[in-house]
Amino acid sequence: MAAAPTSVVVLDRGNNTTCTINLHGATVVSWRVNNQEQLFVSKQAVFDGKKAIRGGIPFVFPQFGSWNYGPQHGFARVIRWHVEKSPERLPSGDIEAMFCIVDNEVTRSMWNFPFRLSYRLILREKELHFNIGVYNVGKEATFSFNLLLHTYFKVPDVRRCQITGLQGCTFVDKTRDGAMYQEVRDVVTVNEYTDRVYQNTPQEHIITNVVSNRKMRIQKYNFPDTVVWNPWVEKAREIQDFGDDEYPNMICVEAGHVSAPVILLPGTAFEASEILQVM
Repeated sequence: MAAAPTSVVVLDRGNNTTCTINLHGATVVSWRVNNQEQLFVSKQAVFDGKKAIRGGIPFVFPQFGSWNYGPQHGFARVIRWHVEKSPERLPSGDIEAMFCIVDNEVTRSMWNFPFRLSYRLILREKELHFNIGVYNVGKEATFSFNLLLHTYFKVPDVRRCQITGLQGCTFVDKTRDGAMYQEVRDVVTVNEYTDRVYQNTPQEHIITNVVSNRKMRIQKYNFPDTVVWNPWVEKAREIQDFGDDEYPNMICVEAGHVSAPVILLPGTAFEASEILQVM
C-alpha cells in the first residue's frame, strides 16, 4: 500500500544543517546551518494548503505582483509540487533534491500554456543552491513570464542590516506609485516601509548583520532584478498572516526576473540559479 503523501521534504546534511521544503508551493520553510535558522517565517503563517506561506522562500511564477488571471505572484507558490528526486547524498557529502510542476487544468484555467518547471536544491555545509528550469513544452505558442525567489531572511534587527551591490542601480519605488530613482548609497539600509525593484543588479549582494551578526552572500545567475521589501509598522498591521511586531526581524532580498518578462519560444528552456552562503 502506498504511503500517504507527505507535505514536507527534509534535506539533512548532518551537523544540524538542514533544509525543509513544504510541497505547497515548493516553499523552503527552513534552512538551518549548525542549528541556526537563516529564514524568517511568520508566527502567523497559514499552512492550509491553499494560502501562500508567509515567509521562507516562496516561488513566484508566472507573474510578479497583482495578476488579472489568478492569485498575486502567480500560481507556483500555491499549488502542490511533485518530488522529482528525493533527497540524496552526493559524493561531496552535499544533499540534493528536485521538485517539479507541469501544466494541469488548474494552471491552464489561469495561464493556458503547456510548461514544465523544475527546481533543484543542493544543501552544502554553509550554502543553499537553487537551480530553476522553465521549459516551454508546447509546439506552437510562445509564452512570457516573471520568475522570482521571494526570500525572507531572518535578522535580529533590520535597521542594522546593510545590503551591498545596489549603488548606481535604477529602481522602481512601489511605495511611491512606481516612481523611478537611482540608488546613490554604497550600502542600502532599511528604516521605513520599503518595496523596491532594483534593475540590472550585479550578480552578488552581501547582507550584513543577519543571524548571529554573520553576513549572507547572495549570488545569482539570469536574475537581473533584486527586490528589497519590508512592510514596516503600518503595512505589517494590514497583513493578516504577519505579526504586527515581526517586521524588525526580517528582510526580503529577492532575486528575480521581473522588470521585463522572459519570452520563451516553443521547445526552448530558460534557466536561472541562486546561491545563498552564510559567511
